[in-house]
Amino acid sequence: MSTDLAARLLQAVGPDRAHTALVVKALYQPVGGAGNGLMPPTFPVDKNERDLTKKYLVGERLVDGERQVTVTVDQEQSQANRVEEALRDARDGGRIELPAFEMRLATAHGEVRITSFDAPHRYADAYWRDSTIGGVAFDKSEVGRRLRSVSAADARPLFEREPASLIYGAWDSHRKGRWPKFARLYTAIMYGLDPVFGVRRGGRLDPVNLTGAIDDKNKAENGWGYIAEGTKKAGQKLSEIGHGNIAPNPVPGGVSVREVRRVASVSLAGLERLRFGDAPAEAATSARATLLALALAGDRLAFARPSVWLRSGCDLAQASEEVGLELPGGELEPLEVSAADALGAFHELRVRTAKLGIEMASDVISVAPVKSLRDAIESTVANASTDGE
Repeated sequence: MSTDLAARLLQAVGPDRAHTALVVKALYQPVGGAGNGLMPPTFPVDKNERDLTKKYLVGERLVDGERQVTVTVDQEQSQANRVEEALRDARDGGRIELPAFEMRLATAHGEVRITSFDAPHRYADAYWRDSTIGGVAFDKSEVGRRLRSVSAADARPLFEREPASLIYGAWDSHRKGRWPKFARLYTAIMYGLDPVFGVRRGGRLDPVNLTGAIDDKNKAENGWGYIAEGTKKAGQKLSEIGHGNIAPNPVPGGVSVREVRRVASVSLAGLERLRFGDAPAEAATSARATLLALALAGDRLAFARPSVWLRSGCDLAQASEEVGLELPGGELEPLEVSAADALGAFHELRVRTAKLGIEMASDVISVAPVKSLRDAIESTVANASTDGE
């Protein structure tokens, strides 16, 4: 199957391509059924805003040719991050050969690990800029200088060392000078139809119904003093250190929706715009097909499964899905493809492209943070809570 898939992807990006994009369309329901609520992402609102539904991204869009109210369940950036996490895990598990940068830092509160798949700005991230390779400043190292040589006319440095930057987009906005912008070629979003807003109140009941106050919340972990109720001495609320009752307050209540739709695509016209310097046309075409296969593999690793967990309160079961190459006009030529199929096609095309002169690395380059970054990481980790989401 992977050989047939590799051939189709190669044809899809060829000079005589007949398709517009590789597209995934899927329908989801909350685990437990359509009536169950889900928690969309929330966003800051004016502190005086009393309508908590304004914390959600709600708007109209055309769905099946008709105007409908929708609520965003997962944005483009978040979808790309989920795919990159899946690629990182697949690489860690030996399922895919990809190059990577990796920063590991042992702190008093555990090890911090940052990889190419975690860095927000990908190849251009400040974590790499503020690091060293073998004691040499990243930008002055051999690989750093190679990455700095990337241009709109030659994307080979990124293909070799940071292919995800070509798929999910990257722009070096933190260094002086004019650097090329690589637009996002993979785009995905999840949204719910006809949202009905829920109501919820958040509070806490103390098992002993503690009353009174404390002398200083800053002593929460070491010797705070209790001030009994009725004492004239001023104090701070017990709730400041996790004791006592908290009266129920309005909090975002989630939504129920008719269904959740997911649409993902990889632009073939966008891939066509990537240039590979003086590489022969056949090699450039093969490189584009390799990137297409990598994008497909990442999407399948993250989403070709019975359910997806996006965040607390947003566990979604897949109801249906179709994957295909889109023809002008929107019709899909179906692709029956699993994550294993996509991985096989990627590796096959990767080897083919290397034989034609454009080789993607597969090793890990270890980087170390400079002192100021190391201090910032250690201080932040020491004061941060862990997030189970």
